[in-house]
Amino acid sequence: MHSIESGLTSVQETCRAYLELCKPRVVAVMLLTAVVGMFLAAPGLPDIYTIIWATLGIGLMAGGAAAVNHVMDRQIDARMARTHRRPLPQGKVSAAQALIFAGLLSMAGMMILTLLVNQLTAWLTLAALVGYAVIYTVLLKRATPLNIVIGGIAGAAPPLLGWVAITGAVEADSLLLVLIIFAWTPPHFWALCIHKKDDYARAGIPMLPVTHGESYTRLQILLYSVLMVLTTLFPFMTGMSGLIYLAGMTVLNIRFMQWAWRVYHGTDSQAPLAMFWFSIKYIMWLFAVLLLDHYGMQLH
Repeated sequence: MHSIESGLTSVQETCRAYLELCKPRVVAVMLLTAVVGMFLAAPGLPDIYTIIWATLGIGLMAGGAAAVNHVMDRQIDARMARTHRRPLPQGKVSAAQALIFAGLLSMAGMMILTLLVNQLTAWLTLAALVGYAVIYTVLLKRATPLNIVIGGIAGAAPPLLGWVAITGAVEADSLLLVLIIFAWTPPHFWALCIHKKDDYARAGIPMLPVTHGESYTRLQILLYSVLMVLTTLFPFMTGMSGLIYLAGMTVLNIRFMQWAWRVYHGTDSQAPLAMFWFSIKYIMWLFAVLLLDHYGMQLH
Protein backbone atom coordinates (compact mmCIF):
# COMPACT_ATOMS: atom_id res chain seq x y z
CA MET A 1 0.00 0.00 0.00
CA HIS A 2 2.81 2.39 0.90
CA SER A 3 4.57 1.76 -2.42
CA ILE A 4 1.35 2.46 -4.33
CA GLU A 5 0.84 5.74 -2.46
CA SER A 6 4.44 6.81 -3.05
CA GLY A 7 4.09 5.90 -6.71
CA LEU A 8 0.94 8.00 -7.05
CA THR A 9 2.66 10.90 -5.28
CA SER A 10 5.59 10.63 -7.69
CA VAL A 11 3.23 10.68 -10.69
CA GLN A 12 1.41 13.72 -9.31
CA GLU A 13 4.71 15.56 -8.74
CA THR A 14 5.84 14.76 -12.28
CA CYS A 15 2.54 16.00 -13.71
CA ARG A 16 2.82 19.20 -11.68
CA ALA A 17 6.37 19.69 -12.94
CA TYR A 18 5.30 19.36 -16.58
CA LEU A 19 2.36 21.67 -15.99
CA GLU A 20 4.72 24.23 -14.45
CA LEU A 21 6.86 24.08 -17.59
CA CYS A 22 3.87 25.53 -19.46
CA LYS A 23 3.72 28.64 -17.21
CA PRO A 24 -0.07 28.21 -16.83
CA ARG A 25 -0.72 31.61 -15.21
CA VAL A 26 1.08 33.48 -18.00
CA VAL A 27 -0.62 31.37 -20.68
CA ALA A 28 -4.02 31.94 -19.04
CA VAL A 29 -3.65 35.73 -19.40
CA MET A 30 -2.49 35.28 -23.00
CA LEU A 31 -5.49 33.09 -23.79
CA LEU A 32 -7.85 35.62 -22.23
CA THR A 33 -6.62 38.30 -24.64
CA ALA A 34 -6.75 35.82 -27.53
CA VAL A 35 -10.35 34.84 -26.78
CA VAL A 36 -11.40 38.48 -26.45
CA GLY A 37 -9.71 39.06 -29.81
CA MET A 38 -11.96 36.35 -31.27
CA PHE A 39 -15.12 37.98 -29.93
CA LEU A 40 -14.04 41.47 -31.05
CA ALA A 41 -13.40 40.18 -34.56
CA ALA A 42 -16.98 38.96 -34.98
CA PRO A 43 -19.95 41.31 -35.47
CA GLY A 44 -22.08 38.89 -33.46
CA LEU A 45 -21.02 35.73 -31.66
CA PRO A 46 -18.09 33.86 -33.23
CA ASP A 47 -18.34 30.18 -34.11
CA ILE A 48 -18.05 28.18 -30.88
CA TYR A 49 -15.98 25.39 -32.46
CA THR A 50 -13.49 27.89 -33.84
CA ILE A 51 -13.16 29.43 -30.36
CA ILE A 52 -12.54 26.02 -28.77
CA TRP A 53 -10.01 24.78 -31.32
CA ALA A 54 -8.19 28.11 -31.65
CA THR A 55 -7.92 28.47 -27.87
CA LEU A 56 -6.62 24.92 -27.53
CA GLY A 57 -4.12 25.30 -30.39
CA ILE A 58 -2.78 28.66 -29.25
CA GLY A 59 -2.63 27.41 -25.64
CA LEU A 60 -0.66 24.29 -26.59
CA MET A 61 1.84 26.28 -28.64
CA ALA A 62 2.19 28.91 -25.90
CA GLY A 63 2.85 26.11 -23.41
CA GLY A 64 5.46 24.68 -25.76
CA ALA A 65 7.20 28.05 -26.03
CA ALA A 66 7.17 28.38 -22.23
CA ALA A 67 8.78 24.94 -21.87
CA VAL A 68 11.55 25.92 -24.31
CA ASN A 69 12.03 29.08 -22.23
CA HIS A 70 12.54 26.89 -19.13
CA VAL A 71 15.22 24.89 -20.95
CA MET A 72 17.09 27.90 -22.30
CA ASP A 73 16.97 29.71 -18.95
CA ARG A 74 17.68 26.74 -16.67
CA GLN A 75 21.16 27.93 -15.65
CA ILE A 76 19.92 31.47 -15.04
CA ASP A 77 16.89 30.16 -13.12
CA ALA A 78 19.16 28.16 -10.81
CA ARG A 79 20.92 31.39 -9.73
CA MET A 80 17.78 33.43 -9.07
CA ALA A 81 15.70 33.27 -5.89
CA ARG A 82 12.50 33.86 -7.90
CA THR A 83 13.05 30.88 -10.19
CA HIS A 84 15.40 28.38 -8.52
CA ARG A 85 12.46 26.13 -7.57
CA ARG A 86 11.42 25.62 -11.18
CA PRO A 87 11.37 21.99 -12.44
CA LEU A 88 14.69 22.00 -14.31
CA PRO A 89 16.89 23.58 -11.59
CA GLN A 90 15.29 21.17 -9.09
CA GLY A 91 16.01 18.18 -11.34
CA LYS A 92 12.36 17.14 -11.56
CA VAL A 93 12.53 17.18 -15.37
CA SER A 94 15.60 16.93 -17.60
CA ALA A 95 16.34 19.39 -20.40
CA ALA A 96 15.82 16.64 -22.99
CA GLN A 97 12.46 15.66 -21.50
CA ALA A 98 11.36 19.29 -21.44
CA LEU A 99 12.33 19.80 -25.09
CA ILE A 100 10.46 16.66 -26.17
CA PHE A 101 7.45 17.85 -24.19
CA ALA A 102 7.70 21.30 -25.82
CA GLY A 103 7.96 19.74 -29.26
CA LEU A 104 4.90 17.53 -28.73
CA LEU A 105 2.80 20.44 -27.43
CA SER A 106 3.89 22.72 -30.26
CA MET A 107 3.29 20.15 -32.99
CA ALA A 108 -0.14 19.30 -31.59
CA GLY A 109 -1.05 22.98 -31.42
CA MET A 110 0.24 23.60 -34.95
CA MET A 111 -1.79 20.70 -36.35
CA ILE A 112 -4.97 21.83 -34.59
CA LEU A 113 -4.63 25.41 -35.85
CA THR A 114 -3.71 24.33 -39.40
CA LEU A 115 -6.42 21.71 -39.82
CA LEU A 116 -9.26 23.07 -37.69
CA VAL A 117 -8.80 26.87 -37.68
CA ASN A 118 -6.77 28.37 -40.54
CA GLN A 119 -3.18 28.35 -41.79
CA LEU A 120 -2.53 32.04 -41.16
CA THR A 121 -3.32 31.65 -37.45
CA ALA A 122 -1.02 28.61 -37.29
CA TRP A 123 1.93 30.39 -38.92
CA LEU A 124 1.49 33.59 -36.91
CA THR A 125 1.36 31.54 -33.70
CA LEU A 126 4.52 29.71 -34.75
CA ALA A 127 6.22 33.05 -35.44
CA ALA A 128 5.23 34.29 -31.97
CA LEU A 129 6.53 31.05 -30.43
CA VAL A 130 9.90 31.41 -32.16
CA GLY A 131 10.00 35.11 -31.25
CA TYR A 132 9.53 34.38 -27.55
CA ALA A 133 11.38 31.09 -27.11
CA VAL A 134 14.35 31.82 -29.37
CA ILE A 135 14.74 35.48 -30.35
CA TYR A 136 13.82 36.92 -26.93
CA THR A 137 14.99 34.15 -24.58
CA VAL A 138 18.22 33.13 -26.33
CA LEU A 139 19.33 36.37 -27.99
CA LEU A 140 17.74 39.56 -26.67
CA LYS A 141 17.43 38.67 -22.98
CA ARG A 142 21.17 38.23 -22.67
CA ALA A 143 22.23 40.98 -25.05
CA THR A 144 20.47 44.27 -24.29
CA PRO A 145 18.56 46.07 -21.52
CA LEU A 146 15.92 46.82 -24.16
CA ASN A 147 15.22 43.08 -24.42
CA ILE A 148 11.68 43.38 -23.10
CA VAL A 149 10.86 46.28 -25.45
CA ILE A 150 12.09 44.57 -28.62
CA GLY A 151 10.96 41.10 -27.61
CA GLY A 152 7.60 42.34 -26.37
CA ILE A 153 6.07 42.02 -29.82
CA ALA A 154 5.92 38.22 -29.42
CA GLY A 155 4.07 38.51 -26.12
CA ALA A 156 1.68 41.05 -27.66
CA ALA A 157 0.53 38.65 -30.39
CA PRO A 158 -2.33 36.67 -28.70
CA PRO A 159 -5.23 39.09 -29.45
CA LEU A 160 -4.07 39.22 -33.08
CA LEU A 161 -4.00 35.42 -33.18
CA GLY A 162 -7.54 35.26 -31.82
CA TRP A 163 -8.72 37.86 -34.33
CA VAL A 164 -7.13 36.03 -37.27
CA ALA A 165 -8.63 32.74 -36.09
CA ILE A 166 -12.08 34.22 -36.75
CA THR A 167 -11.47 36.43 -39.79
CA GLY A 168 -8.54 34.70 -41.49
CA ALA A 169 -6.94 38.11 -42.03
CA VAL A 170 -4.73 40.66 -40.25
CA GLU A 171 -6.79 43.85 -39.91
CA ALA A 172 -6.06 47.32 -38.56
CA ASP A 173 -8.13 46.93 -35.38
CA SER A 174 -6.33 43.71 -34.50
CA LEU A 175 -2.99 45.52 -34.74
CA LEU A 176 -4.29 48.15 -32.30
CA LEU A 177 -4.72 45.39 -29.72
CA VAL A 178 -1.13 44.28 -30.33
CA LEU A 179 0.08 47.87 -29.95
CA ILE A 180 -1.65 48.25 -26.56
CA ILE A 181 -0.01 45.12 -25.11
CA PHE A 182 3.32 46.08 -26.70
CA ALA A 183 3.22 49.45 -24.92
CA TRP A 184 2.00 47.87 -21.66
CA THR A 185 4.79 45.29 -21.44
CA PRO A 186 7.79 47.53 -20.49
CA PRO A 187 6.23 49.29 -17.46
CA HIS A 188 4.67 45.99 -16.38
CA PHE A 189 7.93 44.05 -16.51
CA TRP A 190 10.35 46.78 -15.44
CA ALA A 191 8.35 47.21 -12.22
CA LEU A 192 9.13 43.57 -11.44
CA CYS A 193 12.76 44.07 -12.50
CA ILE A 194 13.22 46.82 -9.92
CA HIS A 195 11.89 44.52 -7.21
CA LYS A 196 14.14 41.66 -8.42
CA LYS A 197 17.17 43.77 -9.42
CA ASP A 198 19.64 41.89 -7.22
CA ASP A 199 18.39 38.58 -8.62
CA TYR A 200 18.98 39.69 -12.20
CA ALA A 201 22.39 41.15 -11.34
CA ARG A 202 23.43 37.85 -9.71
CA ALA A 203 22.29 35.94 -12.80
CA GLY A 204 24.14 38.31 -15.15
CA ILE A 205 21.01 39.39 -17.05
CA PRO A 206 21.24 42.98 -18.38
CA MET A 207 17.82 44.17 -17.23
CA LEU A 208 17.37 47.94 -17.20
CA PRO A 209 17.69 48.47 -13.41
CA VAL A 210 20.97 46.50 -13.48
CA THR A 211 22.55 48.33 -16.41
CA HIS A 212 21.16 51.86 -15.96
CA GLY A 213 20.14 52.00 -12.31
CA GLU A 214 16.83 52.24 -10.52
CA SER A 215 16.26 55.99 -10.98
CA TYR A 216 16.54 55.74 -14.76
CA THR A 217 14.25 52.69 -14.79
CA ARG A 218 11.63 54.48 -12.67
CA LEU A 219 11.65 57.36 -15.16
CA GLN A 220 11.25 54.95 -18.08
CA ILE A 221 8.34 53.26 -16.33
CA LEU A 222 6.61 56.62 -15.99
CA LEU A 223 7.29 57.61 -19.63
CA TYR A 224 6.22 54.24 -21.05
CA SER A 225 3.10 54.36 -18.87
CA VAL A 226 2.16 57.67 -20.50
CA LEU A 227 2.81 56.12 -23.92
CA MET A 228 0.66 53.13 -22.98
CA VAL A 229 -2.22 55.36 -21.85
CA LEU A 230 -2.09 57.16 -25.20
CA THR A 231 -2.22 53.87 -27.12
CA THR A 232 -5.30 52.79 -25.13
CA LEU A 233 -7.14 55.82 -26.56
CA PHE A 234 -6.72 54.61 -30.14
CA PRO A 235 -9.66 52.14 -30.14
CA PHE A 236 -12.00 55.01 -29.19
CA MET A 237 -10.37 57.50 -31.59
CA THR A 238 -10.68 55.09 -34.54
CA GLY A 239 -14.28 54.15 -33.76
CA MET A 240 -13.40 50.57 -32.87
CA SER A 241 -14.83 51.18 -29.37
CA GLY A 242 -17.26 53.63 -27.83
CA LEU A 243 -18.08 55.50 -24.64
CA ILE A 244 -18.25 52.42 -22.41
CA TYR A 245 -14.64 51.65 -23.29
CA LEU A 246 -13.56 55.28 -22.86
CA ALA A 247 -15.17 55.53 -19.43
CA GLY A 248 -13.72 52.23 -18.23
CA MET A 249 -10.23 53.02 -19.51
CA THR A 250 -10.27 56.46 -17.94
CA VAL A 251 -10.69 54.84 -14.52
CA LEU A 252 -8.09 52.13 -15.21
CA ASN A 253 -5.56 54.58 -16.65
CA ILE A 254 -5.86 56.97 -13.71
CA ARG A 255 -5.12 54.11 -11.34
CA PHE A 256 -2.23 52.85 -13.49
CA MET A 257 -0.66 56.31 -13.58
CA GLN A 258 -1.01 56.60 -9.81
CA TRP A 259 1.12 53.48 -9.45
CA ALA A 260 3.60 54.72 -12.08
CA TRP A 261 3.94 58.00 -10.19
CA ARG A 262 4.54 56.20 -6.90
CA VAL A 263 7.19 54.02 -8.49
CA TYR A 264 8.82 57.07 -10.10
CA HIS A 265 9.11 58.88 -6.76
CA GLY A 266 10.88 55.88 -5.25
CA THR A 267 9.84 56.53 -1.65
CA ASP A 268 7.78 53.32 -1.36
CA SER A 269 9.94 50.19 -1.64
CA GLN A 270 6.84 48.02 -2.14
CA ALA A 271 5.42 50.13 -5.00
CA PRO A 272 7.22 48.36 -7.89
CA LEU A 273 5.94 44.90 -6.94
CA ALA A 274 2.46 46.29 -6.21
CA MET A 275 2.45 48.00 -9.61
CA PHE A 276 3.51 44.75 -11.28
CA TRP A 277 0.56 42.86 -9.78
CA PHE A 278 -1.86 45.68 -10.56
CA SER A 279 -0.65 45.79 -14.17
CA ILE A 280 -1.75 42.16 -14.64
CA LYS A 281 -5.24 43.02 -13.38
CA TYR A 282 -5.16 46.15 -15.55
CA ILE A 283 -4.60 44.30 -18.83
CA MET A 284 -7.28 41.74 -17.96
CA TRP A 285 -9.77 44.50 -17.11
CA LEU A 286 -8.83 46.37 -20.28
CA PHE A 287 -9.84 43.42 -22.45
CA ALA A 288 -12.97 42.87 -20.36
CA VAL A 289 -13.97 46.50 -20.97
CA LEU A 290 -13.26 46.11 -24.69
CA LEU A 291 -15.58 43.11 -24.76
CA LEU A 292 -18.30 44.85 -22.75
CA ASP A 293 -18.16 47.88 -25.05
CA HIS A 294 -18.18 45.68 -28.18
CA TYR A 295 -21.50 44.08 -27.31
CA GLY A 296 -22.84 47.25 -25.65
CA MET A 297 -22.40 49.10 -28.96
CA GLN A 298 -24.30 46.34 -30.79
CA LEU A 299 -27.29 46.72 -28.44
CA HIS A 300 -27.57 50.31 -29.56
